[in-house]
Formats: sequence, structure tokens, C-alpha cells
Amino acid sequence: MRTERKIAFFLPGLYGGGAERIILNLAREFCANGYPVDLVLAEEQGPLLSIIPAGVNLVSLSRNPSARFRTLRILPALVRYLRSAEPAWLVSAVHANLVALMANRLAKSRTRVMITEHNTFSRQIGTLSAAARTATVLLSRTLYPKADAIVAVSEGVAQDLVRFLSLPADRIRVIYNPIITDAMSSLSREPLDHPWFNGGDAPVIVSIGRLTAAKDYPTLIAAFKTVRNRLPLKLMILGEGEERPKLEALIDREGLNGDVQLPGFVPNPLPYLRQAALFVLPSRWEGLPTVLVEALFCGTPIIATDCPSGPREILNNGDYGDLVPVGDPAALAERIYERVLNPRGAAPPASWMSYSSESIARRYFDLMAGSTTCMLP
Repeated sequence: MRTERKIAFFLPGLYGGGAERIILNLAREFCANGYPVDLVLAEEQGPLLSIIPAGVNLVSLSRNPSARFRTLRILPALVRYLRSAEPAWLVSAVHANLVALMANRLAKSRTRVMITEHNTFSRQIGTLSAAARTATVLLSRTLYPKADAIVAVSEGVAQDLVRFLSLPADRIRVIYNPIITDAMSSLSREPLDHPWFNGGDAPVIVSIGRLTAAKDYPTLIAAFKTVRNRLPLKLMILGEGEERPKLEALIDREGLNGDVQLPGFVPNPLPYLRQAALFVLPSRWEGLPTVLVEALFCGTPIIATDCPSGPREILNNGDYGDLVPVGDPAALAERIYERVLNPRGAAPPASWMSYSSESIARRYFDLMAGSTTCMLP
């Protein structure tokens, strides 16, 4: 039976990325405002399963782990869900947008679909094979215009969609990510049991993100080695991903095993940010990197690449942190050296207040309220 106020969030899984955390924050806010919420996962997998908000109903379309999210495999299950649950809105993200749009058309349901784009589309598909890239572009240009709402998490992401998919600019709503929650202050002060942070004799640089090519950690490691030859320094990269073997081999080859650590996925990275001497984001591309806002909240000095897109917007053209060229280890090393010796002060609260989970969720409520299928409480 159709539930006029039910909101369904659809993801491939909960694999620990920033976008998955954002969707969980949105789900929490919708629950807090009286909406029935389904969290629909293509696969019930990932380290963030343990922090699904109370009150959110988990719907698993498959419990069999696979090497990657496969559209054709999960499509029939999503069609069945839409026909049986009939949520008012299906909100998709993280490689799930095309599946959501296809499933809704096949289900012939009255559910409205909101696709959210969390990354720079043109850069992200550059990692695909030529055949997959062509198919993705053709499908996206065909199906994205059929969405009831399109949300981009930054101006840069929106502009990329307009340029690359020829979407009308007025079809895209830019809504920043809901990042800052009431719990973050206490979470950032949780004890951190690690010798580098407990009386360690060298400043610690922290970076956080999935170990993927997009994050360009080899450039960070190369820059770190240059600076470490001049200053005592440590580097900790939190996250997990397919680039781990490559990065471990690089660290070993450069003789950095004693000074660089890859601890893997950490459920609460905020204490690491709060105690870091410096946070560095070396990405080749982003959408709206959640961790930059978290670093601003924690008062941590920031260096980020001026990549498409998000860092320049978040750091207000460099007012709240340093911007360096993409893929330039020499420039990054020079800025790290400068900031370790002469740290910037904490950015003002205005740098992160606009990412309040409550206020951002209100913008989603307002967007949905344009439809009679989902009224505000």
C-alpha cells in the first residue's frame, strides 16, 4: 500500500564513503521530522551498517556480496520493492541513480525519483572502460531529464552536469551536504589511543578518504617524503580501498614504513582530525568533500588541491585553508613545509555552519514539498 509520506533512500551499500554518511544524516533528519524512512541497499554490506540511525527501516535487496554493484542483477529486486512499498520519494546516490530511474519506469509506480550527484560526473566516468563510459553517458543523457528532482552537492558538480550531460541548469538544485550534527562535538573529543598522538615527537599529517585513484595519495606520499627529509613528521591516511596494495608497495619502496600508516577504515575519524597538525586532501577530483567541512569544524589547518569540485567552494577561495595545484608534489610539499612551521589559525564558525544537518534537510523537505505526494509535517 502506498505511504504518502514514506521516503526511501537507495544506495549500493554502506561502504564507508562520504556520500553514504551524508545519506545516513539525511535519513536521520527525515525520521526526526516524522517521516517513515526506508534505507534500501542493493547489498547489505559495509562498515557503516552499524550506524544506521534509529527508526530507519533497513531494506536489503541482496545479502550476497559481490565484487561490484551490478545494475542488471539488482534491477528486478528494486522494481519489486517499488511496486510493493510505493514510497512517495526514492532518493538515490553513489552509482545508483541510473538504476533508480530505470526501476521506477519499469515499476510504473507513482513514486517520484530524486537523484543526487555527489561527485564530478565527467571525471568519475573517466575511470570506466570506453564501452562502459559510452553507455553510461548515453543512459544518463536519456534518463537524468526524467528525474523528478536533480540535486548537485556543489556548484561545480552542477556546472559539470550542465556541460557534460546537456541538462538545463534550471533543472538542477544545488544543496550542500548535511554534515554538521549535534553529536560531532562529543565525537571529536573521544579518546584517541595512538602513540603518535599521545606524546609523539613529530607533528602528524592526517588525510582521510577511500584508497582510490581519485584521491591521488601517491602525490601526497611523494610530497610528504620531501618534507620529512627536512622536518620530523608523520603521515596517517585513514580509509580503505582498492589502491591499498599499490600504496603499501610505494611506502615500502620509499623507505617510509616507520613514518606513514594506513590504519584502514575508522568509524569515527573526528578525534584524528582534531589532534592532527594538518589535514591534507590531495584529490584529483571531488564533489563536495565531507571531510573538509569536518576538518573546519575541528579547527584543523587544511591544505587541499584546487580540484573539480568542492574544495574552492568550501574553503571560500582559500580564505579558510590553502589550495594547491592538482598532481603537483613539489607545490604540495612546499605548502606542507610552510604550514607545519607556520600553522594557520582555526577557521571561523561561519566556515562550517552552513552545512548543518538540520538546515540542509529543510532544503530537501522544501524541494519535496513542491509535490502533493509528500507534504511537510
